[in-house]
Amino acid sequence: MRGVPTFVLVLAAACAALAGWVAMSLYQPYQGFSSQGVYVDIPHGASQRTIGRILATQGVVRSRWVFEGLCRWSGRHTLEAGEYFFDHPVTPFQVFDALANGRVYVRELVVPEGYSMFDIADLVAREGFTTRDDFLAAARNPAAVRDLAPSATSLEGFLFPATYEFPRHPSGQQMADAMVKRFRQEWATLSAESRDPTPGALERTLTLASLVERETPKAEERPLVAGVFDNRLARRQPLQCDPTVVYAMELAGQYSGTLEARDIPFESPYNTYRHPGLPPGPIANPGEASIRAALAPAQTDYLYFVANTEGGHFFGKTLAEHNHNVALYRRRLTEERNAVGTATASQPASAGMSSRRSP
Repeated sequence: MRGVPTFVLVLAAACAALAGWVAMSLYQPYQGFSSQGVYVDIPHGASQRTIGRILATQGVVRSRWVFEGLCRWSGRHTLEAGEYFFDHPVTPFQVFDALANGRVYVRELVVPEGYSMFDIADLVAREGFTTRDDFLAAARNPAAVRDLAPSATSLEGFLFPATYEFPRHPSGQQMADAMVKRFRQEWATLSAESRDPTPGALERTLTLASLVERETPKAEERPLVAGVFDNRLARRQPLQCDPTVVYAMELAGQYSGTLEARDIPFESPYNTYRHPGLPPGPIANPGEASIRAALAPAQTDYLYFVANTEGGHFFGKTLAEHNHNVALYRRRLTEERNAVGTATASQPASAGMSSRRSP
């Protein structure tokens, strides 16, 4: 252009180039990290400048300055702290949206009904959330439920079974706190059904519910099982609940994974073969159905139950009836084992293998 100074042309070209670069930085998805993705940890209280630097260093945005400018333009002074995961190219607008709305990276953990604190500790360690010892250290501290259960010696019974969302590496305390919080929410509804205002009623309900939970997986049987335990408690008969022996041995660090006949006399206040009444506290973490069953046991004459080999139980009113059910259970068990053995023996040998049979 005639008459236009050269420096003006150079400046205009530089401004155009800068504008183009800024537009590219804002609107073109960028991935400066590996194809496996990248985790970005945003600290609490981090400034926009610090966040921009972290994102640029991790390869999530092309320019820290452009991202900081976007933050200032938005009028948003703070972004949500936490760990974020990026696994594909994104624009600064998408990054900003994720941080502004706190869409932190989380993993699901499903805690099944009837898991004890030992089972949950094994689960969180197996899933890579935290160590077994870290979780157990939190679960063994009853401070979080002191207002609900003054005599509780741990959080057993209060670690509510549900699906949770946690960051990649939560502490055992964070996980236990989340489970207790969920219990409080559920109990706020369930406690309206409780008619027992006496001290310790909650602990007794949870303890009975935990026994019910560990005895039967069938929701329809739980009120019946609770009714059997209720009847035996009223008659001062020992509950003779096998899972209490397992739990007693777990507390002592002596459970091998299988309950043997020789373990039944194991000395512990939790062993309901040796000590009448309920154990000192819950032996597991019951779900809603078992808590409801403990709050309202079935009105029944049953005093006994035994497994029926189909996932449920036979119930009996008298010892004679119970002994008959035990014999029936053993007969069925033997028949099933024989059937499995016959089916296995009748299968043809695998190709290239000889089949050795007894004469």
